[in-house]
Amino acid sequence: MGQNIFKGLGIALVTPFNEDGSVDYQSLRSLVEYQIENGADFLCILATTGEAPCLTSEEKDKITEVIKQVDNGRIPILKYCGGNNTAAVVEEIKNSDWSGIDGILSICPYYNKPSQEGLYQHFKAIAEVSPLPIVMYNVPGRTGVNMKPETTVRLAKDFSNIIAIKEASGSLEQVDEIIKNKPDTFDVISGDDALTFSMVASGAVGVISVIGNAVPKPFSKMIRLEFKGEYEPARRIHHMFTELYSLLFVEGNPAGVKALLNDMGLIKNELRLPLVPTTITTKQKMHDILKALPF
Repeated sequence: MGQNIFKGLGIALVTPFNEDGSVDYQSLRSLVEYQIENGADFLCILATTGEAPCLTSEEKDKITEVIKQVDNGRIPILKYCGGNNTAAVVEEIKNSDWSGIDGILSICPYYNKPSQEGLYQHFKAIAEVSPLPIVMYNVPGRTGVNMKPETTVRLAKDFSNIIAIKEASGSLEQVDEIIKNKPDTFDVISGDDALTFSMVASGAVGVISVIGNAVPKPFSKMIRLEFKGEYEPARRIHHMFTELYSLLFVEGNPAGVKALLNDMGLIKNELRLPLVPTTITTKQKMHDILKALPF
């Protein structure tokens, strides 16, 4: 399947809701347009930040259609399809309509804590049926299991349609290990906004970003500067966001970034249970930081 097209700034897109809890398709449309106009290189849809666990399959289908319509082929779309029941994920991949989608993001099975061999067999089963390139997603803080670099590299070498990993282990040492041993056709993508600067400097090809929902322009500029080897100005942008990175996640994701987007007048500050909006204090702190930023 060859090259990975998911490079630069990827947006882990939020799902806007109305006050009555329904999906706010109007805000979704303008949010997608806002991303594309402000430097997003690809969209990552219906994953954790999109509150996918709390959406019905009808809603997911309609959200996908709306995003495809607005995007209209301008930037690639990476769509989430994963779970902790391998057979169910395989079935979903086989039975879904993947037209207009460019790749599948699939998470390490969560909660049931498979061994490294179990993780390998899970992704092998997915790779064997997938009609699209696969980006694996390693996020031990959410799944309870860490896919080790040797397992990642083994999968990358054995399956040409496994093209990248969204690495959110929080370990730069682990990232380094993967980058050192991976085949040339396989890439590492940051899954952690706060580590993106360092990961790109180490050889990662971009990020699937939460903060990018709100500030795509400067965040994509940081990555582009790094690609050109201009680390000083890139580091300055990174440092502007240091405080925001932690505030965004202090009360869970996407509560932080939804509060920020609400502050910018882009969406309503609504989430679906079990998630709730961030506290007034956190929202105010983020508001003050955003106001002080020079863009």
